[in-house]
Amino acid sequence: MHRLAIDFGTSNSAVALPYPGGIYRIPLEQGADTLPTAVFFPAEGGPMRIGAAAAEALIAGDEGRYMRALKSVLGLPLLHESRLIAGRRRTLADVITAFLTEIRDRAETATGLRLRRALSGRPVHFHTADPAKDAQAEADLRACYHAAGFEEVAFLAEPEAAALASHRPGAGLGLIVDIGGGTSDFSVFRSRDGQPEIMASHGIRLGGTDFDQAVSLAHAMPLLGLEGQLRRQMGAGLLPVPRAPYVDLATWAKIPFLYTPETRRMAADLVRMAVEPAVMARFRDVLERELGHGLAFAVERGKIAANRDDGPGRIDMAEIEPGLFALVTPDSLDAALARHRSALRAAAAETLVLAGADPAAVGEVILVGGSSLMRLVRQEMQVLFPAATIRTAEAFTAVVDGLALAAREPGLAS
Repeated sequence: MHRLAIDFGTSNSAVALPYPGGIYRIPLEQGADTLPTAVFFPAEGGPMRIGAAAAEALIAGDEGRYMRALKSVLGLPLLHESRLIAGRRRTLADVITAFLTEIRDRAETATGLRLRRALSGRPVHFHTADPAKDAQAEADLRACYHAAGFEEVAFLAEPEAAALASHRPGAGLGLIVDIGGGTSDFSVFRSRDGQPEIMASHGIRLGGTDFDQAVSLAHAMPLLGLEGQLRRQMGAGLLPVPRAPYVDLATWAKIPFLYTPETRRMAADLVRMAVEPAVMARFRDVLERELGHGLAFAVERGKIAANRDDGPGRIDMAEIEPGLFALVTPDSLDAALARHRSALRAAAAETLVLAGADPAAVGEVILVGGSSLMRLVRQEMQVLFPAATIRTAEAFTAVVDGLALAAREPGLAS
């Protein structure tokens, strides 16, 4: 039986199959090697939409529930909490299962094959420094694969898969830096007999969705009332606006769960007590009109624009209020991500310690994953490994390519 390579990512997913002459990336959407890991459930029923079609439904203003960053809830109790989604009670495990079922069906339709064996990527650690949650997350994902119709599932760490696809034989000591939507993963390898030999792997729960959250909290959320003040219901003095609901609004996976009567009542209370009620009313309107995902997309676009060298980015918030926007400059982007910069540096350095390798001996640093394109990643790796050549591999497909190569060798995965 054929073994399907699946890169189920926080932000994007891809599938591929090996064949004698190489690998075949199976297009899950028209003309695309990857598709967004996103779903949309129409309010009035009908089939679930995934990928670009899910985003198109959201942008078009269709009634329904949009969800993204599903992978980030693996290993957490939230995965198994039942919620009313499009008229049916479902858990997020049900949603992940439905997504995996759909990509299996599309792969089978595209190839004419019956695909019931999977080699899935997984981060080195789903959760930082928490072995119990980490083990639970893999068990959760395995259960979703089985529920989606896969009879056999094996896993391979994503940076190790990327090393298979991206290394150059004879290049010496190398480091894979794989930063996706939810995790940052690292593998130190050396070339041996034309193949990468993994010396150590390490990872932390930090990725592009965390970058988005930090940019949103620093730039967009203050325009919705964060950092403002509230009048006390009794007595003199002022209170700070609570931060927690804004953190949830800036977190892709938690946005859908803010649209409840309880949070809307809370927002109305905040408007009533706010020193600046017109500003706080924007937060209330985002919840009432369910504009959270549109705002998150605007933040993501602003982050990407500010990461370029040709000027500042702009978070367009006109959907909330005409003419409203937040400017993201390269300097303000760096300030928002400073804490994450230091975490990446420490994790990369720890990987070298685990490998027993000298940073000066690293000849090549290979960047994969969409968030590895952030300027700060290259800067930090250049500081840590001044003698290394830093190159970008196939940022969005290196992992699935490596998984497909590994699918030929059952001993490479567990």
